Amino acid sequence: MKKTFLLTFIVAALFNMVAGLAQAQQGNRQVLGNAFWERRNNFIKAEVGLTADEANRFIPLENEFKQKMFEVGRECRNLTRESQNKQKMTDAEYLKLTDCYLDNRIREAQTEKEYFEKFKKIISPEKLHKYREADAKFSRELVNNMRRTPTERNNTNRPANRNNTNQSGNRR
Repeated sequence: MKKTFLLTFIVAALFNMVAGLAQAQQGNRQVLGNAFWERRNNFIKAEVGLTADEANRFIPLENEFKQKMFEVGRECRNLTRESQNKQKMTDAEYLKLTDCYLDNRIREAQTEKEYFEKFKKIISPEKLHKYREADAKFSRELVNNMRRTPTERNNTNRPANRNNTNQSGNRR
């Protein structure tokens, strides 16, 4: 359960970062959003092994699901931002924030259950399992890519060198 919550939280945070980035670059807003979703959808299709028919039915519904999950967490993200701007919070404000997180987890679980029931009508249980794995893998790779320096991100032939070793594994 913690793993599912963590992955859901990471995905929501990633969508929030993508949205923030898109807002910061008004002229490229649509292009950035479309490129992200196209890249993500292609990743999901390939990892899950969706047929053309499955992809045509599954991907729009899955995108709707991700948008709904993003909207479910909006209130808590706004409360969190407000709390970060305060010097000192009251006990009531802390409780409100905690209740918001807990209520949000319940709403996320309900939304996930609702959409997974719909997904079951489109793809097999095996592909549904592969989708969950692919979704988590995409999020991990996105986070890992964000941690890399711009030079490392552009050099896709080599993995990021985070522990100060050269390509042969020797310390520098």
